Amino acid sequence: MTVSNGLPLDIPVIDLSDESKVGKDVVEVVSRLGFLFVKNAGEDEILQEHINHLFKLSQAFFSSPVAVKETCSINSNKSGKNKGWLSMGEETLDPGNQKRGDVKEAFNIGEFIDGKAQQPLPEVLAAHHDEIARFQASCHALCNRILRTLARGLEYPTVSGDTDSLTEDIRAGAHSDYGSVTLLFQLPGQPGLEILTPQGTWSPVPVNPNNDPTPPVLVNIGDLLSYWTNGLLKSTVHRVIFPNTGKKGGDDRYSIVYFCHPQDDEKLLPVPSPLVEQHGAGKAQVTAENVMTARDHLNNRLAATYKLS
Repeated sequence: MTVSNGLPLDIPVIDLSDESKVGKDVVEVVSRLGFLFVKNAGEDEILQEHINHLFKLSQAFFSSPVAVKETCSINSNKSGKNKGWLSMGEETLDPGNQKRGDVKEAFNIGEFIDGKAQQPLPEVLAAHHDEIARFQASCHALCNRILRTLARGLEYPTVSGDTDSLTEDIRAGAHSDYGSVTLLFQLPGQPGLEILTPQGTWSPVPVNPNNDPTPPVLVNIGDLLSYWTNGLLKSTVHRVIFPNTGKKGGDDRYSIVYFCHPQDDEKLLPVPSPLVEQHGAGKAQVTAENVMTARDHLNNRLAATYKLS
């Protein structure tokens, strides 16, 4: 059984303000760990007061009566695929090892198109629709900066155009993320995230490693970037556990996660990078004839998570 080693992982905080200088550093970190912190400052800064207010909205929604949350259930035809409220235990991120579903609730918000949500929002969130839209746009801009930085580090050619036991209850089972890049916003004093190290042990991830007044944003590489780089960039398995405290279950833990996905029809073929080619030498090569699309991969992962036939 894989257990926690209890030692916080040393994940670097990188300033992306000069993409041309840090590309190699970013590639080195994520090819080793699959995670990094980026300094929340500069052109793409997401204001901390904005993040704090969204956490307050999140707390207000999740403390609402079940009847209110059910109006936007993920099982509702109005919400759309993989959108809306998930009740406690409805999601099982590690179905091969978990006896029960994840001990968490979630509310999935899909893409805003022309600044408008494409799903019903509960009243507590709908009243702040424009603020949520701005936050989503800010996250998208930061993801684009991260992807540009990775492209530089990979020497990708410029393209013109626009508990400790896995079998016990756990907040979010062991999994890798399905998309390209994930941004994680956390609250101080709410630990629990762990990543699986190359040595096969679980290491906790600090919320604010340098105690900055504006905490950095935690970034992790998703499955698709691993596909696009022949496994050079690591889509690292991670989980969220209950804190080891005297209070059963610990306190409530809130997080805001932005998952960056490509267009559904994007093919999962390795990009033309000398680093990717070198890393993939000797491996079985994916061809255009047998390649999956981003939609194929997402559907496969969702089917396993929600036990869909």
